[in-house]
Amino acid sequence: MDDLYNRVKLPFSDDKIEFHSDGNDDYTYVLQEFYAETCMNYGQLIKIREKGRVVDKEKRIIYGNPEPNSIETTNVENYNGILRERIGRLVRKTKCFSKRKHNLECAIQLYQFYWDFINEFKRGVTPAMLEGLDVRPWTWDDFLLFHYAV
Repeated sequence: MDDLYNRVKLPFSDDKIEFHSDGNDDYTYVLQEFYAETCMNYGQLIKIREKGRVVDKEKRIIYGNPEPNSIETTNVENYNGILRERIGRLVRKTKCFSKRKHNLECAIQLYQFYWDFINEFKRGVTPAMLEGLDVRPWTWDDFLLFHYAV
């Protein structure tokens, strides 16, 4: 955990952290608990729907000065879609639906390990390799047979 803390750059008023979300106002209040308003750029993307179809998008600046053209939620929406596609427990009205929170958390952690250490995105590079956490992609054998010192 200390390595992660040292690698993550903390926001300051001259080097702000950027947040984009949908129109859920809960983020407006929660973000203030973790970051000073002067240290973040936060924008919301509200989708205007008619008959279930998106007909327009409204971008709102909540804190700081985010670039209006950069306020988008497509990356997180894409990742949520991938999670639902690959983890049956997240799909509504399915036999795989998790009845226990612990089982759901374990399934998500297992998938997150796959996503970060096994899944090769570009030229045989995993996200863990890009972050300097490993020098090669893992295999399922590496994961299942890994011995760690306690």
